[in-house]
Amino acid sequence: MKRIAFILITLLFTTGKMFAQNTTADKVLGIWLNEEKDAKVEIYKTGNKYYGKIIWGKNIFDAEGKPTRTDIKNPDPKLKSRPLINLVILTNFTYDDGEWEGGKIYDPKSGKTYSCVMKFKGEILQIKGYIGITLFGRTTVWTRG
Repeated sequence: MKRIAFILITLLFTTGKMFAQNTTADKVLGIWLNEEKDAKVEIYKTGNKYYGKIIWGKNIFDAEGKPTRTDIKNPDPKLKSRPLINLVILTNFTYDDGEWEGGKIYDPKSGKTYSCVMKFKGEILQIKGYIGITLFGRTTVWTRG
């Protein structure tokens, strides 16, 4: 009887910890306004990875509401004509110990892709894009949008 009680208590604590980590990891989900306030990005989850796509942008739509801006800064000529709306700019992030890491961020304003790490400071999402090591990066802050 003691053995069954021990197993049940162990299961309760381990599954509780898993659910708590999932809740913390999913805190990043939702719509975010970039620092310049000229784009909104929806962060979503597929499997255990996190992604983000542009869902709104200043001057992305024409007077009739049709998306007109394309990825003209992309170094790949085949991709220059793709619309910025719904463009995935955050890819392959995983959550570990308070940070979303291992992902990439694409900057459509420059056409460059950077390694990236994301973490919260209060309710603000800090996004650091870098090349090589994080020491040589730049941090931008996003707010809920």
